[in-house]
Amino acid sequence: MHIILFDGECNVCDSSVQFILKRDQEGMFSFASLQSEAGKYLREKYNIPNDTDSMVLVKENNDVKIKSNAVLDICRKLPLPWKLLYGLTIVPNSIRNKAYDWFANNRFKWFGKKQQCKLPTPEERQRFIESVEDI
Repeated sequence: MHIILFDGECNVCDSSVQFILKRDQEGMFSFASLQSEAGKYLREKYNIPNDTDSMVLVKENNDVKIKSNAVLDICRKLPLPWKLLYGLTIVPNSIRNKAYDWFANNRFKWFGKKQQCKLPTPEERQRFIESVEDI
């Protein structure tokens, strides 16, 4: 199973998690907020800098993707038409990540911060990792 780390205070990130949950019919992804005990543990385990506030994908083979690489790798595993977005990997990583950073740096200004997240259904809750024991 792949683990998606996300900023739990970010409206865009929460909406992205909801988007993925709806489309990940096979249950390939689990989720942990960067602020959770599990998120902190995974950041330390995979040497992900503490100031990382972007989407992070920890693949089941322990490969770690961040920023646009994480987003596109996630899209690759979603059904059509979303998997077609993986084709954007032909754009150089430096350009993709500049666009990602520009959006990320403005997301709170445009979309605000989360006061509280949507409560997951019991089925969805099983896919959220809060503590190290859940990993």
